[in-house]
Amino acid sequence: MTTSVLKPVKLPVDWTIETILPIEFEGREHVFEAHAYQGDAEEEQVLALVHRTEDDSQNEIPIVRVHSGCVTGDIFHSLRCDCYQQLQAALKVITTAPLGVLIYVPYHEGRGIGLFKKIQAYALQDEGLDTIEANIEVGAPIDSRDYRLAARALGDLGISEIKLLSNNPAKEQALKALGIRVVERLPIVVEPNKFNKRYLETKRSRMAHKI
Repeated sequence: MTTSVLKPVKLPVDWTIETILPIEFEGREHVFEAHAYQGDAEEEQVLALVHRTEDDSQNEIPIVRVHSGCVTGDIFHSLRCDCYQQLQAALKVITTAPLGVLIYVPYHEGRGIGLFKKIQAYALQDEGLDTIEANIEVGAPIDSRDYRLAARALGDLGISEIKLLSNNPAKEQALKALGIRVVERLPIVVEPNKFNKRYLETKRSRMAHKI
């Protein structure tokens, strides 16, 4: 049985831009190539950060993290999810690999339902619902993330095969369906806490995450 390949979204060349982005991570300065991509809708934007530890890295299979934006986690370090911990773990790998790439997708907030509905779902989780039940209750999909623009960014960077940093088999399959060859999926191990223990268990038991 073969997997059908979807066509990544095609963008005019002037809907991409690149620059240099220096960041501080774990007390050290790292310089990334920053490539921004704009989709058809205003909110459809992707930032690709490319880090090289060797000058001659063109033959390396890049280690790639496709990270869904999370305001509560990535910015405020919320303990209700594992997004911040996964992002930090991914950056640690990316900044030490010969070739590492972070694809940051801000409009994937709340598995694609947006910040407002995510907070609505949080309130329902306070009443005892798990993340899947809460999404359904607010009239949102369980997971509505679209990876076409992420795949388009990888293609624009000349990347057709990757080592994927992810615990999510559905993300791996989505990228494969868009023509990205995933030669290996590398897990990200995050220690649970009392606030996200059920969240992580739901991802494992109901969404087949390998955690």
